[in-house]
Amino acid sequence: MINVKNLTFSYDSKTKALNNVSFSVKDGSFLSIIGHNGSGKSTLAKLLVGLLSDSNNAKKSGEIYYDDLLLDDKNINEIRKKVGIVFQNPDNQFVGVNVKYDMAFGLENHNIPREEMIELIDEYSKKVLMYEYLDKEPQALSGGQKQRVAIAGILALDVDVIILDEATSMLDPEGTRDIVKLIYELNKKHNKTVISITHDLDFARLSDDVIVLKNGEIIKEGTPEEVFNDIDTLSKSNLDMPISLKTYYMAKKSNLSTNTELMEALWEYHLTK
Repeated sequence: MINVKNLTFSYDSKTKALNNVSFSVKDGSFLSIIGHNGSGKSTLAKLLVGLLSDSNNAKKSGEIYYDDLLLDDKNINEIRKKVGIVFQNPDNQFVGVNVKYDMAFGLENHNIPREEMIELIDEYSKKVLMYEYLDKEPQALSGGQKQRVAIAGILALDVDVIILDEATSMLDPEGTRDIVKLIYELNKKHNKTVISITHDLDFARLSDDVIVLKNGEIIKEGTPEEVFNDIDTLSKSNLDMPISLKTYYMAKKSNLSTNTELMEALWEYHLTK
């Protein structure tokens, strides 16, 4: 269980990037945190892994708990054994000369024996379909492939929580579909807790719960169906509805609104595609 309590953060001690944010994430669940640019999503992602704290003008208050462990200087190393993050730009995470060494980097930091390390690299590179690319250099990979490597490195560490900070925003549609499918499987088949920071509502609709951020504050939370039914909130947050949901509401406003079966079919399409 992750508990965020009254989290507030300011980069300049004046404007609050986050203001009194509180929520919980159950083990093995899939939470999407959505919002337009500047809503505080990426700030929240960095705070969840302890990358931001009080320094110079920056001010932080509130608490983040992973089970009974408070995220602070004392517990940060223990918590980071359980949590991994994949950032928007995979180039910012690639530290090795090739895929193999990039995956080895995190394992070496966790003092994994060499024999076990080789087995883990082989196992998880196969899971993300990157085994044949182990000797490839970063510049030889596409954006989607680099994201796969980042995810494989996180999986090899056997973390319980995966945080995705706009992990699909730089990918083409095919790469996005592949990464979304992989993430969904990690959550449903491998019981990984997933927190997706995104503005992609098509991705968010796959989650168990959704939080809407605006100007650093939570303005809506609930299931995808509950949140996406609140058209007014989505509109005020400058979020674009998934095309299937747009179609549903267009049909509802037209003469087709009398066709209950059609509307139900559209809604079912929205929930399953």
